[in-house]
Amino acid sequence: MNPRTILVLGASGLIGRFVTDDLRARGFRAVGVARSLSPAQKMSALDIELPILSLDATALVSEHEVDVVVNCLGVLQDGPGSDTHAVHRDFVARLLQAIAGSGRAIRLVHVSIPGTAEADRTAFATTKRAAERLIAASGIPYAILRPGFVVAPSAYGGSAMLRALAAFPLDLPEKEMATPFQPVAMADISTTIAWLAARETDDASVKAVTWDLMQSEPVTMAGVIKQFRLAFGTASWPHAAMPSFMLDLGARLGDLANRLGWMPPMRSTAIAELRRGVTGDPSGWIAATGIAPKTLTDTIGRHPASIQDKWFARLFLIKALIIASLVVFWLVSGFIALFVSYRAAAGILTAHSFPPALVDPITTGTSLMDMSIGGLIAFRRTAAIGLIAGIIASLGYMFGAAILTPDLWVEPLGALVKTGPAIVLMLVALLMLDNR
Repeated sequence: MNPRTILVLGASGLIGRFVTDDLRARGFRAVGVARSLSPAQKMSALDIELPILSLDATALVSEHEVDVVVNCLGVLQDGPGSDTHAVHRDFVARLLQAIAGSGRAIRLVHVSIPGTAEADRTAFATTKRAAERLIAASGIPYAILRPGFVVAPSAYGGSAMLRALAAFPLDLPEKEMATPFQPVAMADISTTIAWLAARETDDASVKAVTWDLMQSEPVTMAGVIKQFRLAFGTASWPHAAMPSFMLDLGARLGDLANRLGWMPPMRSTAIAELRRGVTGDPSGWIAATGIAPKTLTDTIGRHPASIQDKWFARLFLIKALIIASLVVFWLVSGFIALFVSYRAAAGILTAHSFPPALVDPITTGTSLMDMSIGGLIAFRRTAAIGLIAGIIASLGYMFGAAILTPDLWVEPLGALVKTGPAIVLMLVALLMLDNR
């Protein structure tokens, strides 16, 4: 008997990647599809890069003769290349049409969010709920899964942010720390999907189900962070709670970064969803599948965090600070040389016997180059180009000064000497650009 074919949409994400690999380990033929896969995520010929949102869903379903479609697609907030309505609702509508018209008995497993429609306030939540209504009215076999706060071996987005908080003596405001936050182990999500995939499509008991996937015991965000701190060895540290305005300011800065193509975990949508909390009733899921949800202790682990875990948690929030500081460094240095201290900047070249005809072009050109490098680093799509250009430009300044103006190396403020650490910081930023 041939193994069932399962199409996993969003196979580059936190849930999608884990589910794809786990299903293959269980003997299923899992086809992982994503808009973009990192080289490390292309585990087999069944990992496929496709422009999912603009693709004909009918061809996607029929080409692979799938038995189950697992939809893990999702975006937190509208931004460049991210449209919550297009991803959560429009694509699901086309996917439902493709499944209904395929002539095959296909089950849709749709990963959604917990909560009720009455509490939905963000575009993220309302479009997710709109997709649920479309699925429920479609008449096809479906299972809507509503995971709680997902705890996985890897980290991304909100789960990475909580790890970062656990690595520092810093708490969210008291009100947010008391928010209900029922977690679920990634392994429990994948086990549930495998359990559904093994069932016949016409099994009436699971033909149309909506389940909350999370542990039964109530947990707050403070409890989740505390468990991470126990693993990191930081539980005994004194902690200070940040004021609410800092959290709101961080969300606004995150929204600005989102417009530049970055996807920081601290955005207005993330904070709004965090304040709503993560709650649900997993009893229906537990009764139907017999799965005993892993506790928070079992999920995070009973062993100390590895050095890789600690480094990631400590550097996660610092990454944004590194990128922002480099953007400001290049923009401000170029702006000052061009508009504030132009005569002083040009005077350095004049004092070192540069031909007068070259002084103004070189001063203006290098200033514009510095500002351009800052602009390139600011946008996620061009950040790598900007960082490489910054490293090359800095090395050029250092070697050029060594040949043409060697006395600048011993000037009192050590401007050229400080260029070395700046190059190292840009190299660190370049190595930290990957999100997945």
